Amino acid sequence: MERYTKVIELMGSYYTKEYRKKKHHKNKLREIKEDTVRKFFIQGKAEVLVIMEERGEEILLDSNSNSADIRKYLGKSFCPND
Repeated sequence: MERYTKVIELMGSYYTKEYRKKKHHKNKLREIKEDTVRKFFIQGKAEVLVIMEERGEEILLDSNSNSADIRKYLGKSFCPND
């Protein structure tokens, strides 16, 4: 299962994904479009770690999570039941 990260800051939010490299190379952190994350999340192939920087909280959401939490942190378009 793919893991994406949504970082919520005071000025907005963005999605990232860490690409793991083989052997001694450093892992790469890339910014990802919301549409890509939504597509895999609805298919059940991804989970999203939501990080709220101001509060220092982290919440892990997947397609089986509470729909109220999905709407609150990711948006209505991420709800697989709608």
